[in-house]
Amino acid sequence: MRVGFGLGSNLGDKLDNINKAIALLEQRGVAKLTIVSRIYRTPPWGVLDQGDFANACAIGETRLSPYELLAAVKKIEADMGRAPTRRWGPRLIDIDILFLGDQTLDDPELTLPHKELFGRGFVLAPLVEIAPDLILDGVAIQEALAAIDVSEVRPWNEG
Repeated sequence: MRVGFGLGSNLGDKLDNINKAIALLEQRGVAKLTIVSRIYRTPPWGVLDQGDFANACAIGETRLSPYELLAAVKKIEADMGRAPTRRWGPRLIDIDILFLGDQTLDDPELTLPHKELFGRGFVLAPLVEIAPDLILDGVAIQEALAAIDVSEVRPWNEG
């Protein structure tokens, strides 16, 4: 089944953290990734008194169920050293499941598609880069991106 991930880091070697998480998704058989976006530099969201984030998106194929996928992603985060923190606070690595096929799910553990996806430029910009025609839950992601301010979301190598 097609799966999309959003990845973020704002502690330590941010670029290395993103790249390591992407590698672990494949090495552990969580997903066979078919495309990965560039890494973007984005200002913090939610809690503003922290450093900029590195963000990227990846799309691939998985055979895991939604909850198996969630457990595998949480295990990668923990194994990389992610420690519990305040909501939207600094983190070594964050791996969000953005979508899983056309499944919809809404419970306290997992919401698909990701409940805050359509308002987050740091997710939409890299996702549109790799899947510009993607429609999730009836929403064209290009249209969602056009509706929000992404002036501060830019590829990492552009400053």
